[in-house]
Amino acid sequence: MAGVEEPVTRDVGRATPAALAVGLAASAAGLAAVDAAIVRALGGSIHPFVIGFFRAAFGALAVLPWIAVRPGMLRTAYPLRQHALRAGLKLLALVSFFAAFSHGKLTDVTAIAFTSPIFVVVGAAAMLGERLRASTILVVLASFAGALLVIRPDGGAPAAGMGFALIGAMLTALIQLMLKSMSSGDRTDTLVAWNLLLTAPMALLPALLFWTTPTAWEAGLLVTQGVLGAACMALMTHAFSLADATIVAPVDFLRLPLVAAMAYALFGEVAGPATWAGGAIICGSALMASRMSRAAAPASINKL
Repeated sequence: MAGVEEPVTRDVGRATPAALAVGLAASAAGLAAVDAAIVRALGGSIHPFVIGFFRAAFGALAVLPWIAVRPGMLRTAYPLRQHALRAGLKLLALVSFFAAFSHGKLTDVTAIAFTSPIFVVVGAAAMLGERLRASTILVVLASFAGALLVIRPDGGAPAAGMGFALIGAMLTALIQLMLKSMSSGDRTDTLVAWNLLLTAPMALLPALLFWTTPTAWEAGLLVTQGVLGAACMALMTHAFSLADATIVAPVDFLRLPLVAAMAYALFGEVAGPATWAGGAIICGSALMASRMSRAAAPASINKL
């Protein structure tokens, strides 16, 4: 009997962490939707570099107590310039998405952001020599077809916001390709800590160049946005530590309907059929691409 009961016990033991991971990921998706709405509200008066600085600064503040308790987490196998390069790319990716949310429709930008796994697949083939199978090529083509639906549904010129969103997606993919190699030498907490500590000072100079003193209301939104960014990263990192990426990653696609609901409620934006059709194609393609590249960087650090 013991030989029969043991597997059942293990299955039950896995069910609770998986359910918790899904709940954490869903909460993170909700926070990300609120984050996007705050960026849109700030976009008319606060420059994306200033928003990026506040996001990075609060991330650094969140990690400092963690480092104080475990200073050994800063030991790294890589030179500081390599961490600095990744942090700089992360800052540019954040600013690109902030600019996109400021100038484009929230739902459209969110849909385009989900093309990042596709760029990871293409980048792995171009930079790391990984083989592209026929099925992978079809997934890539399908994703780009979905992106075209979102970017140019009427055949007109793409909006500036969509261009920023594509840049952000490509930069995010490049960061994940860097993590693919760096994760073999450093632990996840080390990569998180260096990323946050280096991004904040990097963001300060460009923020000062475009600085406008926020009003009390804007300052409150910036503080809230910074806290949400740190909380979202913590929730997703913990979710990926509890369950396999194939369970957690699809939950992130909840961002699309959540962002659409907030865009309609707060800004009167209505996502058209082309956005929903293109978004569905992109999300499906991204999910397949993620499964095809499970050998890439550990999922727990893909949200840095």
